Amino acid sequence: MEAVDGNAIAGQLHQHFGTDMTTARGACAHCGARAMIAELAVYNQAPGAVARCRACGSVVMVVVEIHGTTGVNYAGFHLERT
Repeated sequence: MEAVDGNAIAGQLHQHFGTDMTTARGACAHCGARAMIAELAVYNQAPGAVARCRACGSVVMVVVEIHGTTGVNYAGFHLERT
């Protein structure tokens, strides 16, 4: 399975957060590597999308759409406050 970048989930994140999130920065909760969401490795060939840290490979975000509602779990990615 080949990864794409975080831009692949830009629309779903915009729907959930109400703003462009691809340039939002954060840190992997597992290894501390900092990155923009656009730089994450995204696997979207499942019912949802899984974003992984490019440094350590840990899951940092899961995006699913259920009955027209987008759900985002980003417990593994600590968003930086701007």
